[in-house]
Formats: sequence, C-alpha cells, structure tokens
Amino acid sequence: MSIDPRDLERWCRIPVDELASHGPRVPFRIVADPREMARLMARELVDLIEENNRRGEPTRAIVPCGPTAWYGPWTEEVNRREVSLARLSVFHMDECLDWQGRPLPEGHPYHFRSFMERHFYGGIRPELAVPEEQRHWLLPETASEVAAAIAEAPIDVTIGGWGQDGHVAYNQARRNPYSPIDLSSLAESTIRIQENSADTIMALAHRTFGGAYQFVPPMSITLGLRECLSARRVRLYSDTGAWKQTAFRVALFAEPTPEYPITLLQTHPDAIVTATRETATHPIGEHPEWRLFPEP
Repeated sequence: MSIDPRDLERWCRIPVDELASHGPRVPFRIVADPREMARLMARELVDLIEENNRRGEPTRAIVPCGPTAWYGPWTEEVNRREVSLARLSVFHMDECLDWQGRPLPEGHPYHFRSFMERHFYGGIRPELAVPEEQRHWLLPETASEVAAAIAEAPIDVTIGGWGQDGHVAYNQARRNPYSPIDLSSLAESTIRIQENSADTIMALAHRTFGGAYQFVPPMSITLGLRECLSARRVRLYSDTGAWKQTAFRVALFAEPTPEYPITLLQTHPDAIVTATRETATHPIGEHPEWRLFPEP
C-alpha cells in the first residue's frame, strides 16, 4: 500500500503538541533535546541490565551504531553505577559493505565495528565489560552464526533509530521495480546482504560527506525485521531532526506499509518511539500558508 500524499500532508500539519490527540498507532515520547534523549536511552538499557543481574538472568540486546549521542551517557551510567555487563550479549544490527559486499576499512566513517569498539565498549571499566565472546558482530562470514545465536533464547530489547524512509536496522523500503515486496515479506525478512537504496545513499552523503555520494557505502548486511521485532520490547530513538521528521509522522499515523518499514512497530506488543522535539516538529505544520494540494 502506497501512502496517499494528501494523508501525508494532513499528518505533517498536526502541531507537535497535538500529536497525542490525533490517535497515534504506536506509543511515542517527545524529549526536549539530544542530551535528554541520550540520557533516557542509556538509562533504560542500564536499568534493564541491572534488573536482570539482580535476578541472576542474562540480558540479550540488539544494539545499533547510533544515535551517537547516547554513548557518553551509557559509559557514565555503567561505570558510575558499577553495573556488570558480564551477562550482557550484544547483537550488532548491521554493518556497511563495499560494492563487492566486503567489510570497509577500519576508520571509515561507516565502519560500524570500529566505531562501536571505541564508543560503546571502549570507555567501560575492564572489570564491568561485555565479554568478547558475547559481542556478536554481523558480517557476511558471521551471518549464520549470528542467526543461530539470536535463535537460542529470547531477545530482551531491540534498540535503534530509524532512517529517512523509516528503515529499522538496514531494512529499507525496497524500491526495486522488478522485485517489490509486500508487507508480510517485509515482516518475515531475515539477515541478508543487500544494496543500499538510492535515497539512503543520498541521505548519508548529505549527512556525512557534504553530498559526496561517491563515498557512501553502496551495500550493507542487516538483521531482518523478523529478528528485530522478535525482542520482548522495541525502543527506537532519534535526535536527527529534518532527516527523520516525515518518517516519525508516518510511524504514528499510517497503516502498516512496506513503503515505511517503521510502521510494522504497530504489530509489536511493547514498542515505543522517542523523538526530540525538533524531530517531532514538521516544517509543513509550521507553515500554514503552504498549500501543497488545491482545495477540494
């Protein structure tokens, strides 16, 4: 099902403070700014780990490379509260690849593993750290191993952001005219290597490389939505403003559609979307004089 642009305009015109009164299809939270979002994101994961530790139970989490603001608060929370990560198993949700499906060189801005080793693991005190064997890196050569490890036991939480087309992990809206997918196929998607969509490449080019799309990784490997939505709870966060504003409105008000994979959160029993106020505010709603369609 493709979204009617008139519906999209209507959703985008809703003032940010009135979103809750227009029947959102998925629970959401709005925070003031990236700093508040980062603290919330870190605290919620540390609270979960601490609670499971008290019960003598492991924690199994699917974790993204971003939003980047939360890594400082994450490190501070773990170290200050002295929360052991010995029982934490981390499943990294995606990784970028070159045009031949190979890992990028370390130090590349989209080499997720090197970034996570520095910012997610690097600042944790050694006696509290996640054991190496419980860090599940997703690569072409580890795909089967990661799939088997995820299937061993329930996932406690999937943490992530969303893309300009509402992609979760790298489950992008598929735009190939020769092999479109329906909603059920998207929901059952699993670990795979794929080409990154043109709109994802352009979004990343503007975000990181000054519009130089030539530098953006053209391929990726990702967990599927079946793995991501298998978790007991799903928590998505964004502080990226304009890049995510429309997808946020679609997540709240559209029926599930493969055009925006984030809409599948509506099928999950415990999913929450959190956005900064800037991300939750849409420019169309800020300009009532704009008329995108003629009056009926």
